[in-house]
Amino acid sequence: MNARGAAGRCPPTTWLGPWLLLLCLLVSGSITMEVPSQYCSEMITDRHLKMLQDLIDSQMETSCQIAFEFVDQEQLKDPVCYLKKAFFLVEDIIEDTLRFKHKTPNADTIEQLRELSVSLNEKHCFTKDYDEHDKACIRTFSETPLQLLEKIKSIFNETRNFLKKDWKIFSKNCNDSFAKCASQGHDRQRVEASDLQPSGFVFPLSSIILVLLAVGGLLLYRRKRRSHREPHTVDSPMEQPEGSPLTPDEDRQMELPV
Repeated sequence: MNARGAAGRCPPTTWLGPWLLLLCLLVSGSITMEVPSQYCSEMITDRHLKMLQDLIDSQMETSCQIAFEFVDQEQLKDPVCYLKKAFFLVEDIIEDTLRFKHKTPNADTIEQLRELSVSLNEKHCFTKDYDEHDKACIRTFSETPLQLLEKIKSIFNETRNFLKKDWKIFSKNCNDSFAKCASQGHDRQRVEASDLQPSGFVFPLSSIILVLLAVGGLLLYRRKRRSHREPHTVDSPMEQPEGSPLTPDEDRQMELPV
């Protein structure tokens, strides 16, 4: 009896089990979905910005410049796409360009910033667009170390503000914006090539004319110089007019013996 009663209570338990498991999965799933939103929006803190400012303040003022690749804001007007592309480039700059002596405060700061940028990518706070436009909207800049660090701080600060407003904002697909930059680059190359073609035709012709004028002037100059150097010919005695005085030598030749 008790066994049958116990057995009779088993089906409701087995029936509720899958539903309870499903409910638990949904709840846990909703919790995991909320974690990235809070995590991404809070990853860049005041401490990181303070670290960057300390790094800027510790730099020596110099006119020496560093060449690096970065986003051209004049080409890429969309602020979200600009920051999205810029942040990936900042990660490369921190990794390859900003180097300090090992085990110094500045080196530790750079390492923490590198870990921060890696964590933002690992948590998928940024989505990666197609690789075909990796070089679009990018040009080479030459700036002092101080200017470069100020640019990086600005990128971190603006990225933080956008993440706090909407953590999903950097999941935007920016391929169309990058494609416009690529097309503008091709158009610019075609215009430069067309500008070079006429000048390539005119340049040799003008050069030939200049060479001919130079050669003609040189020949004329040498001819005049040669004419000034030639001695004047003296007229012979036979050609001298009547009554013209004789030279002393001619006088002696004309004297007859007594």
